[in-house]
Amino acid sequence: MAERQGGDRLLMRLHERAPNSAQVVGFLTLVVSGGILLMLSGLTITGLVMGLIFFAPLILVTSPLWVPAAVVFFLGAAAVLSTCGFGVAVLAVVTWLYRYFTGRHPLGSDRVDYARSRIADTATHVKDYAREYGGYLQSRVKDAAPGA
Repeated sequence: MAERQGGDRLLMRLHERAPNSAQVVGFLTLVVSGGILLMLSGLTITGLVMGLIFFAPLILVTSPLWVPAAVVFFLGAAAVLSTCGFGVAVLAVVTWLYRYFTGRHPLGSDRVDYARSRIADTATHVKDYAREYGGYLQSRVKDAAPGA
């Protein structure tokens, strides 16, 4: 009798932890989808290998034509893409400059203004220093060579 009660408890615990129908359907969908994708990837790889086996002699014989054509195509595509990229960059810079000079304060204009003021301040300090130091040097030259 004690064994029956232990078995009943085990069955009750299993019943409580059993998946519901939605979980079972989700698991079955996962297994079926995974199987189909595995089969399709196997067919794709098989087709790729068969195509390489079939077309390898043709590719090998015509490779002197394909390699220069591929190089020309690659260089042409790189030229077109880089030209488009540079064009977009130039358009962005011109748009930013237009907004900056018309006073619309584009993003980063405060940093440009700060840099401009720092450069102007530095130039003023250098000019003042050159005047002071230049005057000092001229007086030294007159002391060293009074006739100069």
